[in-house]
Amino acid sequence: MPTLYFILHGLGLLLGAAGLLATLLPLLRQTAWWIRVFDFPRLQIVAGLLLGLLLLGLPGSRPALAHAPLLLVVLSVAVVYQATRIWPYTPWHRKQVQDSQRRPTDPNHVSLLVTNVLMYNRDASRCLGVIREQQPDIVLAVETDEWWLSQLAGLTPEYPHTCHAPLPNTYGMLVFSRLPLLDKEIQFILDPGIPSFHGRVRLPSGVEANLHFVHPKPPAPQESKTSTRRDAELLLVGRAIQHHDGPTIVAGDLNDVAWSHTSELFRRLARLLDPRVGRGLLPTFHADYKLLRWPLDHVFHSAHFRLQDLKRLPHIGSDHYPIYIRLSYEPQGWEIQEAELEEADAADRLEAREKIQEAATEETEA
Repeated sequence: MPTLYFILHGLGLLLGAAGLLATLLPLLRQTAWWIRVFDFPRLQIVAGLLLGLLLLGLPGSRPALAHAPLLLVVLSVAVVYQATRIWPYTPWHRKQVQDSQRRPTDPNHVSLLVTNVLMYNRDASRCLGVIREQQPDIVLAVETDEWWLSQLAGLTPEYPHTCHAPLPNTYGMLVFSRLPLLDKEIQFILDPGIPSFHGRVRLPSGVEANLHFVHPKPPAPQESKTSTRRDAELLLVGRAIQHHDGPTIVAGDLNDVAWSHTSELFRRLARLLDPRVGRGLLPTFHADYKLLRWPLDHVFHSAHFRLQDLKRLPHIGSDHYPIYIRLSYEPQGWEIQEAELEEADAADRLEAREKIQEAATEETEA
């Protein structure tokens, strides 16, 4: 029995140390991929810390560590910190976006389906099936090459308004819309191989909403050694949105989680709301691993909209689940939601400027 307690105690120490390290490293605000990667699995880190606490708290293991009480306190603080970062994305938190008060047939509604198809996935039928079942007004498909364009081209009769940038590098982007797209444009904000969509959509009521669809590179050894360019792309879009007066929607695979420092800074700059707050995580990646999932695919919007529907859709053979959202343009109640917004202050604007300059420097050096 003492041997078993020793093993369990050692495992508790290992889990506690790993969870503590994973909690502390992101606080450094460094952009190295091996640091920023710990922004993603906060729920998994909480689980590891709790298991470590449980093992270290076993009665038979306490004599083996004289300073166990202090360690238990430190690990408990780490659990509380991680939990506070996740807490807004649970159903028990106050909703940031109010539920719509209008009927689904109201002409001020707009629906959007966002899907990262996984470029190497060659089963387009599942993706098309989900699109046809949900019947969104707009389809955003990323990681799309010429093969995927040929497979999704059958949507064109129903979705005549399009804007495409198919690419063989896993960053292609296709946009299909039932509703008119105005001033539509594909931009390559920081990287000639990373497209983004910018334009406006006209709702059936005649209201026009700004659209920004993005898919920046993630901080990963095979993609980008730092998060600098991902962060800068999001912040450049955020700064552009500051000049919008009308309703605005930002969507895509942001390769970042909503609770990261950069995502929060982006939303403060752009003055956008997150419909996930108060409703649940809706993790979209990784579709094949239940224990390793977090929300990478997002839709943010201005206070002009309320929420009609938000859901994660079935598996389509990709490593991402698609998400579907239906928004209702209800500007008469924007003051209620506007109160939920955090304003960017001078420190935020300075940080954004420095991050964008850092990305420009990194590009020059590259």
